[in-house]
Amino acid sequence: MARFDLSDREWALIKPLLPNKPRGVGRVDDRRVLNGIFYVLRTGSPWRDLPERYGPYTTVYNRFNRWAKAGVWVQIFEVLAARSPQSMALIDSSIVRAHQHAAGGKKGGEDHAIGRSRGGLSTKINAVVDENGLPVRLMLTPGQAHDLRAAPFLLQGLKCRDVVADRGYDADALLHMIRARGARAHIPSTSQRVVQRSVSRRIYRKRNLVERFFCKLKHFRRIATRFDKLARNFLAAVALGSTRLWTRVYESTP
Repeated sequence: MARFDLSDREWALIKPLLPNKPRGVGRVDDRRVLNGIFYVLRTGSPWRDLPERYGPYTTVYNRFNRWAKAGVWVQIFEVLAARSPQSMALIDSSIVRAHQHAAGGKKGGEDHAIGRSRGGLSTKINAVVDENGLPVRLMLTPGQAHDLRAAPFLLQGLKCRDVVADRGYDADALLHMIRARGARAHIPSTSQRVVQRSVSRRIYRKRNLVERFFCKLKHFRRIATRFDKLARNFLAAVALGSTRLWTRVYESTP
């Protein structure tokens, strides 16, 4: 088994979540193709440089691209994330520089989720992790977009008791939304607030879980630098990286 290949237990988790094969049509070994995709995500290698043991790179890339377009990779992540207890939601975002290959995408039509921030052209990965530091929601926005833009989507439908975020999320609308859902907001006040809210240090300290999630996610070099022109393909890569974090937790669970 190569270094980045799925273990037997990881494969047993993912295999039932893959699309059913059409009748009469044989599909190239799913596990080998998926291992090839993870190799590219982890190493950041161009698809053309995929080792021969994973088969033709065109087969591996076409499967990644086709299933990204169909939303398969995001759906797999969502199924695993649905197992989260979701008692706590920790929100944050992280900037990813867009490579010149990604920045060369056609303008208009599809949203590429690339914008110009201080570091140049970039994409922002917005995420919610649970009390175990595992991702439960993902969203892409252009690099210059304010964090509050993604917050309502990230929290939609989550049944959490506590929401933890930094002061960048301090907005009346978001605070009201959190309270309306019966949760408690642990978000420090900005300096502009006349009345400063108190925040539990013990709970707020857990915010490092979402920061650690981004560190783990960026071990996948193709995520740490965005090479994909299309937002849906980059989101698929982020979802697959997050899926791998989930499968590794189940693999280590007795």
